Amino acid sequence: MSKTALLFAGQGAQVVGMGQDFAASSPTAQAWFNRANTALGYDLESICFNGPEAELTRTENAQPGIFLASWVAFELLKERLPLLKIDATAGLSLGEFTALTAAGALTFEAGLRVVQQRGRFMQEACEVTKGGMAAVIGLDEAPTREVCAEAGVVLANLNCPGQLVISGEAEKIGKACELAKAKGAKRAIPLTVAGAYHSPLMASAQPKLKAELANARLLAPTIPVISNVTAQPHTSPDQIAARMVEQVTSSVRWEESMRYLLAQGYTRFIELGPGAALSGFMKRISKEVQMLNVSDAASLEATVKALS
Repeated sequence: MSKTALLFAGQGAQVVGMGQDFAASSPTAQAWFNRANTALGYDLESICFNGPEAELTRTENAQPGIFLASWVAFELLKERLPLLKIDATAGLSLGEFTALTAAGALTFEAGLRVVQQRGRFMQEACEVTKGGMAAVIGLDEAPTREVCAEAGVVLANLNCPGQLVISGEAEKIGKACELAKAKGAKRAIPLTVAGAYHSPLMASAQPKLKAELANARLLAPTIPVISNVTAQPHTSPDQIAARMVEQVTSSVRWEESMRYLLAQGYTRFIELGPGAALSGFMKRISKEVQMLNVSDAASLEATVKALS
Protein backbone atom coordinates (compact mmCIF):
# COMPACT_ATOMS: atom_id res chain seq x y z
CA MET A 1 0.00 0.00 0.00
CA SER A 2 1.63 3.25 -1.11
CA LYS A 3 1.73 6.15 1.35
CA THR A 4 1.22 9.69 0.09
CA ALA A 5 2.79 12.89 1.46
CA LEU A 6 1.88 16.42 0.39
CA LEU A 7 4.73 18.94 0.10
CA PHE A 8 4.03 22.69 0.24
CA ALA A 9 6.08 25.37 -1.53
CA GLY A 10 8.24 27.91 0.29
CA GLN A 11 9.23 31.53 -0.28
CA GLY A 12 11.00 32.14 -3.57
CA ALA A 13 8.37 30.12 -5.47
CA GLN A 14 6.15 33.19 -5.97
CA VAL A 15 5.38 34.22 -9.54
CA VAL A 16 3.01 36.90 -10.84
CA GLY A 17 -0.15 35.16 -12.05
CA MET A 18 0.00 32.30 -9.53
CA GLY A 19 -3.42 30.79 -8.98
CA GLN A 20 -5.04 32.88 -11.71
CA ASP A 21 -5.95 30.00 -14.04
CA PHE A 22 -7.36 28.09 -11.04
CA ALA A 23 -9.66 31.02 -10.24
CA ALA A 24 -10.64 31.47 -13.90
CA SER A 25 -11.66 27.83 -14.29
CA SER A 26 -12.98 26.93 -10.81
CA PRO A 27 -15.65 28.61 -8.65
CA THR A 28 -14.13 26.74 -5.67
CA ALA A 29 -10.76 28.41 -6.28
CA GLN A 30 -12.31 31.86 -6.73
CA ALA A 31 -14.21 31.40 -3.46
CA TRP A 32 -10.94 30.74 -1.59
CA PHE A 33 -9.34 33.89 -3.06
CA ASN A 34 -12.40 35.91 -2.00
CA ARG A 35 -12.23 34.37 1.48
CA ALA A 36 -8.54 35.29 1.78
CA ASN A 37 -9.22 38.92 0.82
CA THR A 38 -11.96 39.09 3.47
CA ALA A 39 -9.74 37.51 6.15
CA LEU A 40 -6.83 39.90 5.48
CA GLY A 41 -8.80 43.03 4.67
CA TYR A 42 -6.89 43.78 1.47
CA ASP A 43 -6.72 42.48 -2.11
CA LEU A 44 -4.12 39.69 -1.93
CA GLU A 45 -5.76 38.09 -4.99
CA SER A 46 -4.83 41.08 -7.16
CA ILE A 47 -1.21 41.02 -5.94
CA CYS A 48 -0.99 37.27 -6.76
CA PHE A 49 -2.57 37.67 -10.20
CA ASN A 50 -1.26 41.06 -11.34
CA GLY A 51 1.78 41.90 -9.22
CA PRO A 52 3.72 44.01 -9.91
CA GLU A 53 6.58 41.62 -9.25
CA ALA A 54 8.30 44.00 -6.80
CA GLU A 55 5.10 44.12 -4.72
CA LEU A 56 4.55 40.35 -4.81
CA THR A 57 8.19 39.70 -3.85
CA ARG A 58 7.87 41.73 -0.64
CA THR A 59 8.01 39.18 2.19
CA GLU A 60 4.67 40.26 3.71
CA ASN A 61 2.96 39.60 0.35
CA ALA A 62 4.99 36.65 -0.94
CA GLN A 63 4.38 34.53 2.16
CA PRO A 64 0.56 34.78 2.34
CA GLY A 65 0.40 34.71 -1.47
CA ILE A 66 2.27 31.39 -1.68
CA PHE A 67 0.23 30.03 1.24
CA LEU A 68 -2.98 30.95 -0.59
CA ALA A 69 -1.94 29.62 -4.02
CA SER A 70 -0.75 26.38 -2.37
CA TRP A 71 -3.96 26.05 -0.35
CA VAL A 72 -6.11 26.47 -3.48
CA ALA A 73 -4.06 23.74 -5.22
CA PHE A 74 -4.67 21.50 -2.17
CA GLU A 75 -8.42 22.15 -2.13
CA LEU A 76 -8.77 21.53 -5.88
CA LEU A 77 -6.81 18.28 -5.64
CA LYS A 78 -9.17 17.11 -2.85
CA GLU A 79 -12.21 18.18 -4.88
CA ARG A 80 -11.04 16.23 -7.94
CA LEU A 81 -9.81 13.18 -6.01
CA PRO A 82 -12.03 12.89 -2.90
CA LEU A 83 -10.84 9.33 -2.21
CA LEU A 84 -7.12 10.23 -2.24
CA LYS A 85 -5.68 9.24 1.16
CA ILE A 86 -3.13 11.74 2.46
CA ASP A 87 -0.83 10.24 5.08
CA ALA A 88 1.54 13.12 5.96
CA THR A 89 2.46 16.69 5.04
CA ALA A 90 5.60 18.80 5.01
CA GLY A 91 6.43 22.29 3.79
CA LEU A 92 9.58 24.28 3.08
CA SER A 93 9.93 27.13 5.60
CA LEU A 94 6.70 29.16 5.21
CA GLY A 95 5.24 26.05 3.52
CA GLU A 96 5.34 24.33 6.90
CA PHE A 97 2.44 26.58 7.96
CA THR A 98 0.47 25.45 4.89
CA ALA A 99 1.32 21.84 5.79
CA LEU A 100 0.09 22.37 9.37
CA THR A 101 -3.13 24.01 8.13
CA ALA A 102 -3.75 21.16 5.66
CA ALA A 103 -3.36 18.73 8.60
CA GLY A 104 -5.95 20.60 10.68
CA ALA A 105 -3.58 22.28 13.18
CA LEU A 106 -4.86 25.73 12.12
CA THR A 107 -7.98 26.98 10.38
CA PHE A 108 -7.44 28.48 6.91
CA GLU A 109 -8.04 32.03 8.17
CA ALA A 110 -5.74 31.60 11.18
CA GLY A 111 -2.99 30.06 9.07
CA LEU A 112 -3.23 32.82 6.45
CA ARG A 113 -3.16 35.61 9.06
CA VAL A 114 -0.21 34.08 10.96
CA VAL A 115 1.75 33.73 7.70
CA GLN A 116 0.94 37.31 6.67
CA GLN A 117 2.16 38.58 10.05
CA ARG A 118 5.22 36.30 9.92
CA GLY A 119 6.07 37.84 6.56
CA ARG A 120 5.68 41.34 8.00
CA PHE A 121 7.85 40.54 11.04
CA MET A 122 10.56 39.03 8.82
CA GLN A 123 10.39 42.04 6.44
CA GLU A 124 10.94 44.31 9.46
CA ALA A 125 13.93 42.18 10.52
CA CYS A 126 15.33 42.44 6.98
CA GLU A 127 15.03 46.22 7.04
CA VAL A 128 17.06 46.63 10.25
CA THR A 129 19.79 44.13 9.27
CA LYS A 130 21.94 43.97 6.17
CA GLY A 131 21.66 40.31 5.37
CA GLY A 132 21.95 38.06 2.35
CA MET A 133 21.87 34.44 1.23
CA ALA A 134 23.66 32.33 -1.34
CA ALA A 135 23.13 28.93 -2.95
CA VAL A 136 26.13 26.62 -2.73
CA ILE A 137 26.04 24.03 -5.53
CA GLY A 138 28.10 20.86 -5.63
CA LEU A 139 29.71 21.01 -2.18
CA ASP A 140 28.94 18.55 0.63
CA GLU A 141 27.56 19.59 4.00
CA ALA A 142 30.79 19.17 6.03
CA PRO A 143 32.99 21.50 3.90
CA THR A 144 30.08 23.94 3.62
CA ARG A 145 29.88 24.06 7.42
CA GLU A 146 33.64 24.79 7.48
CA VAL A 147 33.03 27.68 5.05
CA CYS A 148 30.24 29.00 7.29
CA ALA A 149 32.44 28.84 10.39
CA GLU A 150 35.30 30.62 8.63
CA ALA A 151 33.13 33.34 7.07
CA GLY A 152 30.84 33.87 10.09
CA VAL A 153 27.61 32.84 8.34
CA VAL A 154 25.20 29.92 8.88
CA LEU A 155 23.78 27.01 6.91
CA ALA A 156 20.16 27.99 6.23
CA ASN A 157 18.78 25.25 3.98
CA LEU A 158 19.88 21.66 3.47
CA ASN A 159 17.69 21.08 0.44
CA CYS A 160 19.10 18.02 -1.31
CA PRO A 161 22.49 16.49 -2.22
CA GLY A 162 24.65 19.19 -3.79
CA GLN A 163 22.23 22.06 -3.05
CA LEU A 164 22.71 24.02 0.17
CA VAL A 165 21.89 27.62 1.08
CA ILE A 166 23.93 29.84 3.41
CA SER A 167 22.73 32.97 5.20
CA GLY A 168 24.20 35.88 7.13
CA GLU A 169 25.53 39.44 6.91
CA ALA A 170 25.70 40.55 3.27
CA GLU A 171 29.44 41.30 3.17
CA LYS A 172 30.22 37.95 4.81
CA ILE A 173 28.14 36.09 2.20
CA GLY A 174 30.47 37.39 -0.52
CA LYS A 175 33.49 36.06 1.39
CA ALA A 176 31.71 32.74 2.00
CA CYS A 177 31.03 32.34 -1.74
CA GLU A 178 34.74 32.77 -2.51
CA LEU A 179 35.67 30.25 0.21
CA ALA A 180 33.09 27.76 -1.07
CA LYS A 181 34.50 27.96 -4.61
CA ALA A 182 38.01 27.49 -3.21
CA LYS A 183 36.80 24.32 -1.45
CA GLY A 184 35.43 22.91 -4.69
CA ALA A 185 31.85 24.18 -5.01
CA LYS A 186 30.73 24.15 -8.63
CA ARG A 187 28.92 27.43 -8.02
CA ALA A 188 28.22 29.78 -5.12
CA ILE A 189 25.55 32.26 -6.14
CA PRO A 190 24.22 35.17 -4.05
CA LEU A 191 20.40 35.05 -4.06
CA THR A 192 18.03 37.95 -4.69
CA VAL A 193 16.39 38.04 -1.26
CA ALA A 194 15.41 40.79 1.18
CA GLY A 195 17.58 39.48 4.00
CA ALA A 196 19.23 36.61 5.84
CA TYR A 197 16.39 34.15 6.38
CA HIS A 198 16.95 31.19 8.72
CA SER A 199 19.84 32.97 10.46
CA PRO A 200 20.27 34.84 13.77
CA LEU A 201 19.59 38.10 11.87
CA MET A 202 15.89 37.14 11.92
CA ALA A 203 15.78 36.91 15.73
CA SER A 204 13.76 40.14 16.14
CA ALA A 205 10.82 38.43 14.36
CA GLN A 206 10.65 35.60 16.91
CA PRO A 207 8.96 37.24 19.95
CA LYS A 208 6.38 38.86 17.63
CA LEU A 209 5.63 35.52 15.95
CA LYS A 210 5.43 33.83 19.36
CA ALA A 211 2.76 36.36 20.42
CA GLU A 212 0.89 35.88 17.13
CA LEU A 213 0.87 32.09 17.55
CA ALA A 214 -0.35 32.45 21.14
CA ASN A 215 -3.46 34.17 19.73
CA ALA A 216 -4.01 31.53 17.04
CA ARG A 217 -5.81 28.38 18.23
CA LEU A 218 -3.38 25.57 17.45
CA LEU A 219 -4.70 22.00 17.45
CA ALA A 220 -2.95 18.64 17.23
CA PRO A 221 -2.54 17.70 13.52
CA THR A 222 -4.74 14.87 12.26
CA ILE A 223 -1.80 13.37 10.28
CA PRO A 224 1.98 13.65 10.74
CA VAL A 225 3.49 17.04 9.79
CA ILE A 226 7.28 17.00 9.50
CA SER A 227 9.13 19.82 11.27
CA ASN A 228 11.82 21.76 9.39
CA VAL A 229 13.71 22.14 12.68
CA THR A 230 13.79 18.50 13.81
CA ALA A 231 13.05 16.53 10.58
CA GLN A 232 10.57 14.56 12.76
CA PRO A 233 6.77 14.82 13.12
CA HIS A 234 5.32 17.59 15.25
CA THR A 235 3.60 16.48 18.45
CA SER A 236 1.54 18.76 20.71
CA PRO A 237 0.18 22.23 19.89
CA ASP A 238 2.63 23.77 22.42
CA GLN A 239 5.54 22.04 20.72
CA ILE A 240 4.31 23.18 17.28
CA ALA A 241 4.27 26.81 18.48
CA ALA A 242 7.79 26.50 19.93
CA ARG A 243 9.20 24.84 16.78
CA MET A 244 7.60 27.36 14.42
CA VAL A 245 9.17 30.24 16.36
CA GLU A 246 12.53 28.44 16.38
CA GLN A 247 12.20 27.77 12.64
CA VAL A 248 12.65 31.49 11.83
CA THR A 249 16.36 31.34 12.76
CA SER A 250 17.03 27.59 12.39
CA SER A 251 18.28 25.56 9.44
CA VAL A 252 15.64 23.99 7.21
CA ARG A 253 16.49 20.28 7.28
CA TRP A 254 14.61 19.43 4.09
CA GLU A 255 16.66 16.52 2.78
CA GLU A 256 16.60 14.90 6.22
CA SER A 257 12.82 15.44 6.42
CA MET A 258 12.33 13.70 3.07
CA ARG A 259 14.62 10.84 4.08
CA TYR A 260 12.54 10.41 7.25
CA LEU A 261 9.40 9.99 5.11
CA LEU A 262 11.19 7.62 2.72
CA ALA A 263 12.28 5.50 5.70
CA GLN A 264 8.63 5.40 6.84
CA GLY A 265 7.61 3.85 3.51
CA TYR A 266 6.33 6.90 1.62
CA THR A 267 6.43 6.27 -2.13
CA ARG A 268 4.26 9.09 -3.52
CA PHE A 269 4.85 12.82 -3.05
CA ILE A 270 2.68 15.65 -4.39
CA GLU A 271 4.09 19.19 -4.43
CA LEU A 272 1.43 21.90 -4.06
CA GLY A 273 1.93 25.55 -4.89
CA PRO A 274 3.79 27.67 -7.44
CA GLY A 275 6.94 26.33 -9.08
CA ALA A 276 8.42 22.85 -8.83
CA ALA A 277 11.51 23.36 -6.63
CA LEU A 278 10.55 20.60 -4.18
CA SER A 279 10.05 18.15 -7.07
CA GLY A 280 13.56 19.03 -8.24
CA PHE A 281 14.97 18.40 -4.76
CA MET A 282 13.23 15.03 -4.56
CA LYS A 283 14.73 13.92 -7.88
CA ARG A 284 18.15 14.36 -6.26
CA ILE A 285 17.10 12.66 -2.99
CA SER A 286 15.32 9.60 -4.47
CA LYS A 287 14.56 8.54 -8.03
CA GLU A 288 12.45 5.61 -6.78
CA VAL A 289 9.33 7.58 -5.77
CA GLN A 290 6.36 8.94 -7.69
CA MET A 291 6.72 12.74 -7.68
CA LEU A 292 3.76 14.83 -8.86
CA ASN A 293 2.96 18.53 -8.59
CA VAL A 294 -0.01 20.88 -8.73
CA SER A 295 0.97 24.45 -9.55
CA ASP A 296 -1.62 25.41 -12.18
CA ALA A 297 -4.61 23.99 -14.07
CA ALA A 298 -2.45 21.94 -16.49
CA SER A 299 -0.39 20.27 -13.72
CA LEU A 300 -3.60 19.60 -11.76
CA GLU A 301 -5.01 17.74 -14.78
CA ALA A 302 -1.77 15.78 -15.20
CA THR A 303 -1.73 14.82 -11.49
CA VAL A 304 -5.41 13.80 -11.49
CA LYS A 305 -4.78 11.66 -14.60
CA ALA A 306 -1.72 10.01 -12.99
CA LEU A 307 -3.68 9.18 -9.82
CA SER A 308 -6.98 8.13 -11.43
